[in-house]
Amino acid sequence: MRKELPRGRKEAVNADPPIPLPGAFIGRSALLDGLRPALARRPSVVVITGEAGVGKSRLVRELLDTTPSSRTLVARCQESDAPFPYAPLLETLSRCRPRPEDLPPVTGALRGLLPDLAALLPPAPPPADDPRTGQHRVLRALCALTASLGSVVLAVEDLQWAAEDTVAFLRALVSDPPPELGLVLTARSRTLPHTDAAEGDGLPFPLRPPPHVALVERHLVPLSVVETGTMAAELLGVRTVPQEFADRLHGWTGGLPYVIEEVLRRWPDSTTRVLEPPLPASVRRAVEERLRHLPSDARRVVGAAAVLGDPAPVHLLGAVAGLGERETRRALAAALKEGVVRAADGGYVFPYGLARRAVYEAVAEPERPVLHLRAARALARHGGPLPLVRVAEHYRCAGLSTEAVRCLEAAADRAARDGDAGGATDGYLDALRGGPSAVVRDRIALKLARVALNARPGPQVPAALREVLDQRSLGPGPSGEIRLLLGLLLRNQSGSGLEALEEIARAVPDLLAVSTGQAARALAIIAIPSLKGWPLGEHRRLLAEAERLLPQVDEKDLRSAVLANRATALALMGDPSAWDAVADLPDALTGEAAARVHANLAGAATALGHPVRARAFQARAWQAVRTNHAPYLEAFVETTDMLAAFTGGRWEGLLERAERAEEQYGDVPDFHAEALLVCGLLRLHTKGQTDVARRLLERAVRTTALDTGIVLTSAAAAVVQVHLAADRPAQAVQAVEGALHHVRRTGAWVWASALAPSAVQALVRDGRAGEAHLLVAELADGITGRDAPAARAALLTCRALLTSASGLQAGSGGSDGLYAAATDAWAALERPYEAAYVREAWGLRLLATGAAGGRTVLHEAIAAYQDIDAVWDVLRCQRGLRDHGQVTVRRPGALGYGDHLSPRERAVARLAALGLSNREIAHELVLSHRTVEHHVARALRKLGVSSRTEIGSQLGL
Repeated sequence: MRKELPRGRKEAVNADPPIPLPGAFIGRSALLDGLRPALARRPSVVVITGEAGVGKSRLVRELLDTTPSSRTLVARCQESDAPFPYAPLLETLSRCRPRPEDLPPVTGALRGLLPDLAALLPPAPPPADDPRTGQHRVLRALCALTASLGSVVLAVEDLQWAAEDTVAFLRALVSDPPPELGLVLTARSRTLPHTDAAEGDGLPFPLRPPPHVALVERHLVPLSVVETGTMAAELLGVRTVPQEFADRLHGWTGGLPYVIEEVLRRWPDSTTRVLEPPLPASVRRAVEERLRHLPSDARRVVGAAAVLGDPAPVHLLGAVAGLGERETRRALAAALKEGVVRAADGGYVFPYGLARRAVYEAVAEPERPVLHLRAARALARHGGPLPLVRVAEHYRCAGLSTEAVRCLEAAADRAARDGDAGGATDGYLDALRGGPSAVVRDRIALKLARVALNARPGPQVPAALREVLDQRSLGPGPSGEIRLLLGLLLRNQSGSGLEALEEIARAVPDLLAVSTGQAARALAIIAIPSLKGWPLGEHRRLLAEAERLLPQVDEKDLRSAVLANRATALALMGDPSAWDAVADLPDALTGEAAARVHANLAGAATALGHPVRARAFQARAWQAVRTNHAPYLEAFVETTDMLAAFTGGRWEGLLERAERAEEQYGDVPDFHAEALLVCGLLRLHTKGQTDVARRLLERAVRTTALDTGIVLTSAAAAVVQVHLAADRPAQAVQAVEGALHHVRRTGAWVWASALAPSAVQALVRDGRAGEAHLLVAELADGITGRDAPAARAALLTCRALLTSASGLQAGSGGSDGLYAAATDAWAALERPYEAAYVREAWGLRLLATGAAGGRTVLHEAIAAYQDIDAVWDVLRCQRGLRDHGQVTVRRPGALGYGDHLSPRERAVARLAALGLSNREIAHELVLSHRTVEHHVARALRKLGVSSRTEIGSQLGL
C-alpha cells in the first residue's frame, strides 16, 4: 500500500533508484569487505558517493544486510520544492520503538512531529518564545532520540537533496555522535567529497567528526568493460558474453549498473546481434529530469553536444548552440555540475551512449535539422583534416542530400588514396545510398567497382553495381568496366562462379568498343580455368582470343594485367609454356598486381608439383602484400601459404592458423573454403576426429566458388580414406563421384593428383577393377603433354594400386618397382604424406600376399607419418599390422616409446582431453572400448596426472 505523505510534501522522481540486481555483487565485493569492519567500529561515519545509477543504494543495502547485532534505519532524501521539516528522518524514526525509560525530557518536543510515538514520548515542553529556540529544541530532541536507540545504524541516502533542517541534524550527529551509532551517508557526486571544505561535491556540509570517530569515504566508479560483461552474463543467464558485446554495452551504459540492468531487462536476446539497444523509459526519465534543472542556455549546449556526438570543444559547441564563448562556458559549468556531460579528450561528451540518445530525442524535431546544418558548417570551419563522413551525416540529417553525397564521395576518395580499400568501399556505398544524380551515381559506381576488388566487401557491393547497370545510363566504356569488375567480384568473393564468368563475358563487347586493352584483360581473366568453370578447351579458346589482341594493347598497366592472367591460366592448365610466360612478365609489376599474380602462380605450382617454384612465388607474393594494405590480397596470400604448408607436410601450428583464417575469411568463399579444407584435413590426420573432419570438408565443398584444383579433389580424397578405413568401399566410391564428375567435365586431369589414387583404391576395394583401369587410362591421357609432376606421381601411384587387381604378384620386381617409383616421385616433390601413403599401401599389399618385407615397409610408413604427426594414419597402419598377425612387441627401437606417449596413446589422450568418453573415442579411432581404457590409463601414468581434465595442459592443448 502506498504511504500517505506528510502535508506539504511533494513526491518526486528518484534519479538514483534501488537496483534489483541478482546474484553476485559484481565489482564491489572488495569494497564491501573493507566497509564492514569500519562500520563495526563505533561511533563511525561511512560516506559513499558516486553518480546516479552507479550502485550506491545497492552497496548500502548489502552493507546493512551484513552488519550483525544492530538495528538498521534507512532514510532517503527526496527532491521537493517545499519539503516537510525533517521529512526523511521523521518517516524513518516513526517506525522505531524506543523504551520510554531511555528517553530524556527534551524528546517530548517531538510529540507533534511523531504522533505514532506520542504514547512513548515524555510530555511536550511549553512552547518556545523564539522560533529559533523551538527549532533548536527539535534538533536536540532528534539527536537524543537517535542516541536512545543504542546500537543502531542510520543510513541517510541522496544527501544532494537534503533540506537545511536535515543537514543541520546530520551535521550535529557527525560533530558529536552517540557512542553506539553507525552513520552511513550517500550522495550523488562525480568525485570524492572534500572533508576540509564546505560545499564539497555531493555532500552539503563538510565532514569534520571528532578524532575518535571512525570516518571512511568511498567513491563508487562505474564498472569496467570486464565487469560489465560479467554482469551482463549473469543477468542473461549465460556463462559469458562476446567481448564485442561487452565493449558495446559498456559504451551504451557507461558501466552504470542501473542502466545495464534496465537495458538488458528489455533486451533479453541482445547477445545474438550487436545492435544499438532500445532506450529504456526509466533512463529517458532520469536524463530528462536532469535537463529540467538546467538553465535554457545549458539545455541548448547539451542539445548541441547530442547532435555532434563525439567529444566537442567549447567553440564548436557554442557555434552549434548559437552562443558566445562566455555563455557556452557558463552553460557547460551548469551541465557538468548536474552530471549531464563530462570532460573528455579536450572536449565535452555524455557519460554514456544512451544518455546522448535521450538528450537528442528531447531536442524538438523542427530544431534538429537546424542544429545539424550548423554542425556541418562548424566542422567545415574546424581546424585540421575535415571529418568528411561526420560532415556528410550532418548534411543528411539536415535534409541536404547533395552535399552529403559530395562529402561521402570525397571521404571515399581520400581513403582510396591512403590505400584503405575497405573504408573507400564503405564510403562509395554510402554515397550511392544517398540518392545522387545520374551523372554522380555513374561516376561513384565506377570508383566503387575499382576499389572493392581489394576490400573483401559483402553482397551489398554487387547488388549496388547491378542496380546502376540496370539504369542503362552508362556509356559502353564505363558499362563494360563495371561489368568486368562486377564479374571479378563475383568470381573472387561472392561464391558465384559460373555467373561471374558469364558476367565478364558479357562485358567483352562493350569493352571492345572503347578499349582493346580492357577487352583483352577480360578475356585473359575468364581464360583462367577452374573445376566449376567451363571445359579447358573453352578456356584455351578465350586465352587465344586475348593473345590475338595483345599486340594492339599499348597501355602498360593493361598489358601487364593480360600477361599476368595469361601466365596464371597457362600454369593452372599445366601448359609447359607457362614458365616462359612467367619470364615474359614485366619487371615493373609491383604492388597489388604483383601480390595477385605471384599468389596465383604459387597456388598453381603447389597444385602441379613444383615446390621450389611455389616457394619463390610465395615469397614474392608476401613481399608485395606487406607493402600494400589490401585485405583481400592478404587473405589470398595467407590461404595459399597454408595449402602449401599442408601439402609439404609442415603441419606444426598449422591447425591453429587455419582455424583463425576460417574465422576471419568467412566473407570470401574460396578463401574460406581453403581454410575449411585445411582444418578438416588436419582434424582428420592429426587428431583422428573423423566426424568433425567430414563436416568441415563438406562445408568446404559447399563453400568454394570456382576452385582451382584443390578443394573438391582433396576433400573427396580424404572422405574416401575415412570410408575405406571403416571398410565401407561402396560409400567411398560414392564420395568420389562428384569431384570426378568435375574433373571429367572440365578435362582438368592435372588437378587430380589427390583424387585419382583414392578413387582407384575405392574402386578396387569395391570390386570394380574395370572402372579403376578406365580411370587410370583417362588420367594418363589427360596429363599427356602437360607439365604436372604431381599428376604423374599420382599416375604411378594408381598403377601401383592396380597391381592388386591385375594379378601382378606382390613382391615381384614389377609390383615393387611401381610402388618404389611412386614413393620416390612423391619424395622428390616434397610430399611426405603421399610418400607415406604409397608405402602404407605397398606394405599392406605385401602382408596380404605373404610376400617378404611387408612389416618393414609398413614400419617405414608409420615412421614417415609420425614425422608429420599424422596420428590417425599411424593408428590405421598399426591396425593393419594387427589384422595381418603382426603384433608389435614392446622393446627398444623404432616402436618402443618408454615413458613417452605412443602415437596411439597420444591420439586417445587428445580426444580424452577434449571431453570425449571412452566409447566415443573408440568410435572415432575404430578401437575396442577396452583398448581405449588401457590407453587412457597409460597416458595418465606417463603424463603424471590423476584425471582426464589435466591431460590437456600436459599436451599443450
